[in-house]
Amino acid sequence: MNTIHNRRVVCETLIELSEKDRDIVVLCSDSRGSASMAPFAEKFPSQFIETGIAEQNIVGIAAGLAASGKKPYVASPACFLTTRAAEQIKIDVAYSNTNVKLLGISAGISYGALGMTHHSLQDIALLRAIPGILIAVAADRHEAKRLTEAFNEYTGPAYMRIGRNPVEDVYDSDDYDFQLGKAITMRDGNSLSIITFGETVKTALEAAELMSTGGIDCRVINMHTIKPLDNDCILKAANETGAIITIEEHSIFGGFGAAVAETVVQNCPVPMKIMGIPDEPAVPGKSREVFAYYGISPENLCIEAEKLIKMKKNGW
Repeated sequence: MNTIHNRRVVCETLIELSEKDRDIVVLCSDSRGSASMAPFAEKFPSQFIETGIAEQNIVGIAAGLAASGKKPYVASPACFLTTRAAEQIKIDVAYSNTNVKLLGISAGISYGALGMTHHSLQDIALLRAIPGILIAVAADRHEAKRLTEAFNEYTGPAYMRIGRNPVEDVYDSDDYDFQLGKAITMRDGNSLSIITFGETVKTALEAAELMSTGGIDCRVINMHTIKPLDNDCILKAANETGAIITIEEHSIFGGFGAAVAETVVQNCPVPMKIMGIPDEPAVPGKSREVFAYYGISPENLCIEAEKLIKMKKNGW
């Protein structure tokens, strides 16, 4: 099983795209190493800008470049980019509707042992509340490539959330139907649905396989585009399976689970469980260790699934 850094694939894809599109510009905040953008800087030095640790400035510069017709990609740690530059993202990017692509690297709990200062568990909640910003996350290297290509075709503000660590493949290749705003059903089922994105898609698939040994037929949906949500897919899952678990590498407040719940509760209320990081600084550790600590493991997902199915049968 291949395990490759999505950030490396994003860089490789931007290099391929820049061979034909010299309007692409990559900006880094002293982060070319952690963003894996050093190869881009070496290949296209005239299309690379290093601002140093200055998140507010880098977003403002990117907005100016976009206004002049360039296609800027801002690569910076998600924890700093989305909080320190929140005002610039809100006004210079979203309100001004500039064609800026924000690459939030080392997102979620990727930084592991560095703790709350470097964890990015509020970025989705923050950006979801700002009008006009598309938010998307790739589950593996194949999706990272397709997502980067889609970002280059998309005109307008957008945020790509990228982990720090290598991830296992969930797709066999990048030859599949990928569309921004359209979720992908990775595994069909009728007992309940797990809806997730990014690194936890793999965990959801493992959980569904484990559930199948106990007679639970679990649907797994990869909601790679978090804003706008594929509401049709969510409501189809609610209607057909009658119960939903959401998983996110993010705070349970205001994030992905909340977004799904907003759609479900207003249109087709069913039992739901939102799984993510509770209202506390996340414990330090490797991603899988932290996920397991907070119950995001195949074994615990089976337990939560059984609870929801029981609620469904009892008319909750």
